[in-house]
Amino acid sequence: MKVVIAIGFIVILGSLASAFFFLMKDRSKSPNTVVRSLTVRIGVSIALFLMILIAYSQGWIEPTGIR
Repeated sequence: MKVVIAIGFIVILGSLASAFFFLMKDRSKSPNTVVRSLTVRIGVSIALFLMILIAYSQGWIEPTGIR
């Protein structure tokens, strides 16, 4: 489960980086690309959050606290 969560975070950061790249590349020609990249980031973030909630409710992960 830790690997899935780590991959989700990497996908979120990759989507954010691609939106930044398209925003800096050419603002007038690619506003739809930036919006699409940010939409993917939001969708993956929500999916990851729901996956963490489901994994916790099923007992696949447990909180350990800060040590």
